[in-house]
Amino acid sequence: MAAGLFVWSFGALLYLLGFFHRVAPAVITAELMQEFSLGAAALGNLSAVYFYSYVAMQIPTGILADRLGPRLLLSMGALVAALGSVIFALAPTMAAAAFGRTLIGGSVAVAFVCLLKVAANWFTPSRFAMVSGLALFCGVVGAVCAGTPLRLLVDLFGWRSVMLFSALIALATAFGSWIFVRDYPHDKGFRDFTGLREKSNAPQKTRIVDIFQVLSYRNTLLLFFIPAGIVGCILTFSGLWGVPYLTTVHDLSPARAAALTSTLLVAWAVGGPVFGWLSDRLRNRKTLYIAGCGTALAGWSIIICAQGLPPMLLVLILLITGFASGSMILSFAYAKESVPLRLAGTVSGVVNMGVMTGPMVLQPASGWILDHLWRGQMAGGVPIYTAASYRSSFLLMLAWLCLSLVLLFFTRETGCRQHRD
Repeated sequence: MAAGLFVWSFGALLYLLGFFHRVAPAVITAELMQEFSLGAAALGNLSAVYFYSYVAMQIPTGILADRLGPRLLLSMGALVAALGSVIFALAPTMAAAAFGRTLIGGSVAVAFVCLLKVAANWFTPSRFAMVSGLALFCGVVGAVCAGTPLRLLVDLFGWRSVMLFSALIALATAFGSWIFVRDYPHDKGFRDFTGLREKSNAPQKTRIVDIFQVLSYRNTLLLFFIPAGIVGCILTFSGLWGVPYLTTVHDLSPARAAALTSTLLVAWAVGGPVFGWLSDRLRNRKTLYIAGCGTALAGWSIIICAQGLPPMLLVLILLITGFASGSMILSFAYAKESVPLRLAGTVSGVVNMGVMTGPMVLQPASGWILDHLWRGQMAGGVPIYTAASYRSSFLLMLAWLCLSLVLLFFTRETGCRQHRD
C-alpha cells in the first residue's frame, strides 16, 4: 500500500498542477483582461483553450496508457507542462498566452488517466474508487492553491512570476516520475495483484477497434455526458466567473470571493473520497451518484437563483454543493467496471474527455452571454457585468446539470463488479 501510494503520488502532483492551472484564471481575471485587453468572451476562450487541448488528448492518452504504461506518459507530460507554463508566464500577447495554456492543458491531460492506471495496477479492486477519490482530492488541493494563496502571491510578486515558479514544480515532477514511477509492482520487486497484470498485458486489438468497443457499452456514452454537467458547474464558477460574480452580487473583496470559491473546491475534494469509499463499501454506484447529482442541482439552483442570501447560508450551501459534486468521481470506477479490464485506460480517457467537455463548453458560452448582455460599464479597464447578466449566463450550468441527473437513471448498475470478456 505504502509503495503504491509513493508511485501514485507523482501522478497526483501533476494532477494537482493541472488543477492549479485550470482554476487560476478565476483569480487573475482582472490582470489578464488588463494585460491583453480582453472582454468576457475572449477571456472565456483564453481559459477554455486549456480544456480544448485537454479534451483532445484524452482518447490518445487512454490508448497510450494501456499500451505504454504511466511512467513514460507522466514524465513527458510534466516536461511539456513546464514548457507551457514558461510560455504562458512570459507571453507578450494573448496568442502566446493561449499557446502556453494549450500546451499545459494537453500535457496535464495524461495525469488523471495515468493515476487510474496506477490505481488499477498497484491497488486491489476494492480500493479503486477510494483511490480515485483521493486523486480528486489532490487535484482540488491544486485548485485551492489557485484561490486565496494565488491571490496573495500575485499581489506580492505578480502573476507572471508565480506561473514561472509553477514551471519549476512541473520540471521537478517530470524528473521524479522518470526516476521513481514504475508501471507494475513487479518492476520494483513487489508481487503483482493476481490476474490484473495478465489481463492488462493481454494481446491488444488495433487501437481504433478498442475505441469503438468501449463506445459500444451502454454506460460509456452516458458517463461521457453525466460528469460534464457536474464539473462544468464547478469549474465555470470556481475556475472563471465565481470571483467576479461574488464581488458584484455579494459585494465581497476579491480575496474573500476567492476564499469562498476555494470553500466550494475544498468540499468537492472531501466529497470525492467519501463518495468513493461509501460506494465501495455499499457496492453501489448508481444510487449514490443520483443522490449526489440531485443534491448538487438543488444547491446550484439556490446559489444562482436566490437573492440576498446571508453570508453564512451562502457558505453552507457552497459546502453542501461542493461535497455532493464529489459524487462525479464514481464515473471512473463505474466506467471501468462496465468494460473489460484491458480497456480500462481507454474508457478512462473517454470519460475524462467528457468530464472536461463541460467547462470547455460552459466557460466561453457563459462569457459570450455576459458580453451580449454587457451595458458598456468599465472600471480600471475591466468590463463590469450586472447580477442579472451573471445569473442568465449561469442558467446554462443548470440546464446541463439537469441533463446529467436525467441520464443517470439510464445507466446500468455494476454492483462494483468488473466486467469480464
